[in-house]
Formats: sequence, structure tokens, C-alpha cells
Amino acid sequence: MKHDDITQRVIKTFFQVYNELGYGFLEKVYQNSFYLALKQEGLEVEPQKRIDVWFRGNKVGEYYADLIVENLVIIEIKAVEYLLAEHEAQLLNYLRGTDIEVGLLMNFGKKAEFKRKVYNNNLKGNR
Repeated sequence: MKHDDITQRVIKTFFQVYNELGYGFLEKVYQNSFYLALKQEGLEVEPQKRIDVWFRGNKVGEYYADLIVENLVIIEIKAVEYLLAEHEAQLLNYLRGTDIEVGLLMNFGKKAEFKRKVYNNNLKGNR
């Protein structure tokens, strides 16, 4: 799998943070804790990084990624009871509209859960 070495380290760290904090905090608490834990794991992490979104070679907008790891993986953090299809669609749209091809949707809900998404297309890199 693409960037499997990175995503495995991120997933391991996700469960460490979840086991330490548990359920019930706001997303920002989890984002800050996850950021700190990933840095301590020796990963390059950028919080709230502005990402340009492209359509047909034109910049059409921007969004702020919760975390970007090693400039290769987008992490979208949720703290909801359970993940919904729209959460996955949100991450997939981020991957479609950016140069990044791998995303992790991490839920610090009642039950720790994650989804891994990969979006590879021929438009990436042609911006």
C-alpha cells in the first residue's frame, strides 16, 4: 500500500492517544494531543495546514487540513459517535482536490475507528 510505513505509525499512535485520553473531548483536544504524539514518534507533522484545491488546472478554493504527516498523508480528525459516509466523502474530496494521495479518517468516538483512503489520478502533479 502507498505510504504504508507512515500510515502504520500514525495508526499505532492514534490508538495510543485514544487509550490515554478516552472518549468525550472536543476534536481540538484530540488534534493537539495527536499532533504532539506524532511529533514524539519522530514524524514531520503540520497542524492546520492550508491546502489549495484545484479543478481543471485552476485553484478553486482552499481548506485547512487537521494534520499533514510527512507531506504525504492527510489526517482528518473526528470525535463523533460513529463515522458516517459524509465523513469519508469529505476526506475523499480533499484527496481528489489536492496533490496528496493518502488520507486517514480518525475517529476518537465511543469506539476508536479509522478509515484509510487512497486517491490516485493522472491529474495529480499537473498543477
